[in-house]
Amino acid sequence: MALLGGIGGKLYRGEVSVEFVARQRLWYSISGAILAVSVIAVAVFGLNFSVDFKGGSVYQFAAGSSTITQVRQTVSGAGGGQDAIVQKIAPLGGGPAKWQIQTRPLTVNQQDSVLSALSHQFGVPQNQISQTSIGASWGSQISKKAAQALIAFIVVIVIYLSIAFEWKMAVAALIALAHDIVITIGVYALAHFEVSPASVIGLLTILGYSLYDTVVVFDKVRENTAGLLASSRSTYSQAANQALNQTLVRSINTSLIALLPVASILFVGAGFLGAGELKDLALVLFVGMLSGTYSSICIATPVLADLKEREPQYKALAKRVQLRASGGRAAQRAAAKAAAAAKPAASSRAGRAAVADPEEADLAVTGADDTGPDMTDQAADEAVDTGAGASAEPVAAAASQPASRSGPRPGPRQQPRRTSAAKRRPSGKKRRR
Repeated sequence: MALLGGIGGKLYRGEVSVEFVARQRLWYSISGAILAVSVIAVAVFGLNFSVDFKGGSVYQFAAGSSTITQVRQTVSGAGGGQDAIVQKIAPLGGGPAKWQIQTRPLTVNQQDSVLSALSHQFGVPQNQISQTSIGASWGSQISKKAAQALIAFIVVIVIYLSIAFEWKMAVAALIALAHDIVITIGVYALAHFEVSPASVIGLLTILGYSLYDTVVVFDKVRENTAGLLASSRSTYSQAANQALNQTLVRSINTSLIALLPVASILFVGAGFLGAGELKDLALVLFVGMLSGTYSSICIATPVLADLKEREPQYKALAKRVQLRASGGRAAQRAAAKAAAAAKPAASSRAGRAAVADPEEADLAVTGADDTGPDMTDQAADEAVDTGAGASAEPVAAAASQPASRSGPRPGPRQQPRRTSAAKRRPSGKKRRR
């Protein structure tokens, strides 16, 4: 956890940055492939609706020592149909396991026939067999209510985001929501999971969770982009990517904390308690939370950045940022050239004024010739990359100053050579007479 906290601090301060917005094409390609598979799965396999949606009859009785094959054959032989769903469930409060049988809608005579066959085949009194009949009209009402709840949820969210933020953020959030819904439905179609009322409740829950994460990121984006047009520091996409990095660890932490109990219910609880509404609820929550975390990071914010970058003011901002970056590079290149041009001039002045040793003068002239004034742009770029451009201006300023007349004092091993005129000059000391 300490390591994760350190990474989070570096991400927040901008010392480490993960490019999410700049790689939107990669995320769009991944999501497009997953969405295509989900749509094809729904079109080919369809959804496995529970009896609450399509109507039918449900029977429950003590399992005993019977097998699932025996139960299915008994139901089909009594007129219950070949497509009956037989599941072995364990009550939440403990006790012996039970068989749960779901059939298509049956007539009254067919229901009595199946009840008699089960009682005779497995030796269970009819008063100990639970029978429930759900009409198709009641299932259609459940479907209609679920669709109405989803539409109302989306309308309220659009209104809230448009007022609290702006309509483009609402559009990006809705795209992320549609992304999560299609992927979750596709997983149910691929795995042939049963869609029950608990699944619909879980779907509405994960939509709220996904929106919560998206709103947190959007709030940070709004904070980072406030007053952005008044400067040329960064584009809208760069500021949005910084907001994503600043909230990345928080999103991961909240997702892990939410997924751990859901995973325990799904994998541990369902394994011990068997299939039931608890498993249906945990399943849709697990799939939706994973998809919601991914969409809030890799879909919602990149889509928002794409929409905002189309605005004229942010297009102009991107041009200013690019011009500023290229201008800074050109200034560094010019400074490197000026420093290279100043080196031979400084060495020649120093040679004329104070260089006493001819060997050192030759070395200075040779070193100055290596970086003459005719430096190419490639050489200047290499000097900028290696850091020479950062010290170019001080070097040029130092070279422009006139050389000192006093010059460096010769050391004990470096004595200036006297010229013939100096030898003929009197020493200045009075001779003793």
